[in-house]
Amino acid sequence: MTQRIEDYALIGDLQTAALVGKDGSIDWLCLPRFDSAACFAALLGDEENGHWRIAPKGAGACTSRRYLGASLVLETVWETRTGKVRVLDFMPQRDEAPDVVRIVEGLSGSVEMAGTLRLRFDYGSVVPWVRREDGHRVAVAGPDSVWLRSEPEVKTWGQHFSTCSSFTVEEGQKVAFVLTWHPSHKPRPSLVDPHESLDHCLQDWETWSSKCRYQGPYRDAVLRSLITLKALTYAPTGGIVAAPTTSLPEDLGGVRNWDYRFCWLRDATLALSAMVSVGYLDEAAAWRDWLLRAVAGDPADLQIMYGVAGERRLPEMELDWLSGYAGSAPVRVGNEARCQLQIDVYGEVIESLYLARQAGLTPERHAWNIQLSLLGFLESKWREPDEGLWEVRGPRRHFVHSKVMAWVAADRAVRTLEGEPSLRGDAARWRAMRDDIHREVCEKGFAPARGTFTQSYGSTELDAAVLLIPRVGFLPPDDPRVVGTVDAVRRELASGPLVRRYTQDATQVDGLPGREGAFLVCSFWLADALRMTGREKEARELFEQLLGLCNDVGLLSEEYDPATGAHLGNFPQAFSHIGLVTTALALTGQRTAG
Repeated sequence: MTQRIEDYALIGDLQTAALVGKDGSIDWLCLPRFDSAACFAALLGDEENGHWRIAPKGAGACTSRRYLGASLVLETVWETRTGKVRVLDFMPQRDEAPDVVRIVEGLSGSVEMAGTLRLRFDYGSVVPWVRREDGHRVAVAGPDSVWLRSEPEVKTWGQHFSTCSSFTVEEGQKVAFVLTWHPSHKPRPSLVDPHESLDHCLQDWETWSSKCRYQGPYRDAVLRSLITLKALTYAPTGGIVAAPTTSLPEDLGGVRNWDYRFCWLRDATLALSAMVSVGYLDEAAAWRDWLLRAVAGDPADLQIMYGVAGERRLPEMELDWLSGYAGSAPVRVGNEARCQLQIDVYGEVIESLYLARQAGLTPERHAWNIQLSLLGFLESKWREPDEGLWEVRGPRRHFVHSKVMAWVAADRAVRTLEGEPSLRGDAARWRAMRDDIHREVCEKGFAPARGTFTQSYGSTELDAAVLLIPRVGFLPPDDPRVVGTVDAVRRELASGPLVRRYTQDATQVDGLPGREGAFLVCSFWLADALRMTGREKEARELFEQLLGLCNDVGLLSEEYDPATGAHLGNFPQAFSHIGLVTTALALTGQRTAG
């Protein structure tokens, strides 16, 4: 492992995504979907597990890189002793098959380039058979087939089960490579013109980005976060994956390695709110529709996450042939946390559908019936302990955040009926439920001696999730219990701008060894809470410190290690970017949904 997590940049086609390192190597790519098996898995092992590098011969990290305008086209530049060259990496939105396009362009002088394509299907475990056909290198193994061509044609040769190339670009010269995946039993897909694809890709992204209504002082960071959220959207269904990667560690060298290539219901409320607030109603509607399809069925079977098309079975397994990023093993695919009971998701689903209705999205007739079913189940379930927002793998507890979100479910149902009394439902019953939950949380979830809400009933531990209490309206921001909670979290869980999810000794909470870094979305929550409790200047200073944690192309991971200054966890992380957008909107006085 030679690249830090923050050394990677994202490219994608709205159905899958790849990570490109500063050294010009694509070290992670799953085809054809976000949750498919990777054909480049060096990120979680080494080069023998698959990668594709194009760079000046003998060069290391690039001189500079950026995204072109408001797009997902990555420009990587090297200045060498003999000249200057750039590589443009992108994935055009597909008509049929997924393509990765890499265009090498000489900017000055003359630069000798070297390429190595090492395909390894099934997460780096299967070496394909490679042949030449119609000017292509064709790699086939089982269900997978990848075709590689160049324009103009570049000489390639096989070496150590890899396809190598060497060529020179002069100033003004361009060499394009196109890698295309398709099922091995089907005919070769139609060829794409790499240069036309570049023009179309730039135009598509610029058109999409121009619809952003946010015009505040943090526009560049907000727009990059929105582009990232769009890139993490599976276009055929509207689902948004939490991240395009699996098993990037929360604790370097440890076992806290999880697969995030799925759609979490907990992200639904904040993602939908962020999209609506900046004018992306089509995306919000697509996410709402995905949500309705995913949660349809018996409310007792509601999961905390689903596959990109709403799949329910996400079996977890370990890939023992991969050593893990920086030796962080095991590498996992699938996620058994889907089976957990998390009371908060019922509130998050109902809040999402409430926000959609408030935003004026065309209502779905069956959406209210689904909410009635969820409310009926929650009415009998909210008093039970659960695994909580953070998916702890320790014993169930009465997590305060879970109870607060159950209150949100009842509250939003009451508000909906007050606004549309013609809808079927028992507002009086839900008011009573809302009052019962509120009373219990204030009695059992608040520690008067410390002046703060705690992580769970009877616990002395804190939890950053209680920062959301004023945001969801459970208590007003000026309530002394809210102010005391914000101060306690800041005092005990924060280090500068960085906030941990919970206690320093995470083992006591989640039953897993090791420690994790600061959870970035919690840091944005603290900025929000400071603003809401009247500390605008402090909130703004904290937010601007957090912006400084973005990598050189504006991306954030799940966590940050304050000791080493390194990003941790899956990357880039939707939750972190949602937090950035929401806080920027609040600090600049722009109305947020809900």
